[in-house]
Amino acid sequence: MKIKLTFLFLFLGGILTAQELTEPDIISTNKGELKIQPVTHGSLVLEWDGKTIYVDPYGGANLYEGLNAPDYILITDIHGDHLNPATLNEVVTSNAKIYVPQAVYDQMPEDLKSQANVVSNGASRKVDGFTITAIPMYNLPESEDAFHTKGRGNGYVLGLGGKKIYISGDTEDIPEMRRLKNIDVAFVCMNLPYTMTVDAAADAVLAFKPKTVYPYHYRGTEGLSDVNKFKSTVNEGNKSIDVKLKNWYPGN
Repeated sequence: MKIKLTFLFLFLGGILTAQELTEPDIISTNKGELKIQPVTHGSLVLEWDGKTIYVDPYGGANLYEGLNAPDYILITDIHGDHLNPATLNEVVTSNAKIYVPQAVYDQMPEDLKSQANVVSNGASRKVDGFTITAIPMYNLPESEDAFHTKGRGNGYVLGLGGKKIYISGDTEDIPEMRRLKNIDVAFVCMNLPYTMTVDAAADAVLAFKPKTVYPYHYRGTEGLSDVNKFKSTVNEGNKSIDVKLKNWYPGN
């Protein structure tokens, strides 16, 4: 059964109304179930061991109606589809802990900075029974004029109940992604001109071999990327990788 949520929000010049979040997935960990709820674009919600983690909350609080309030929030980058002050102010609670790179912290609303913790590329934090590790996310070739410069934003690897969850943020098929090991679930972006092509994303996934991968953050200036091609390319190279196709853009 799908979770029915009515919302109204602005996204890349279009307005979506009265849509539904896609059905969540459940995976087992050594400390109970992990619930994975896609929300929109680069935003998702994870529920595990009584904790709720929001990633890049964006699009307005109505998208998150019916979901648990966040205990933890991860923000990957400074752009408005990741650091979205309006949505952040609506969903954050006084008890929520927020993990961000320095560039995001510098642009956060002042009243939320007291709840924020800066995590730089390569750093890890142990948080209430799980771990957060920040890894680079950036465009290739590296350039000061790139949409995403190395060191500014964070991808994240979460350690939850013996499972490793990778959230790419906005990146290309960088060496740090390709060197990842023992990833159970990966969320990998693919949209032009901001991140990478479907083929580059598939090639990177075939290099680091996550058990399960979700294409996400796949809307660019020319519309939605071909995630079916991504799935077929990955599975032609490695049939054991489970490619999960979810509707991250209701109404499209």
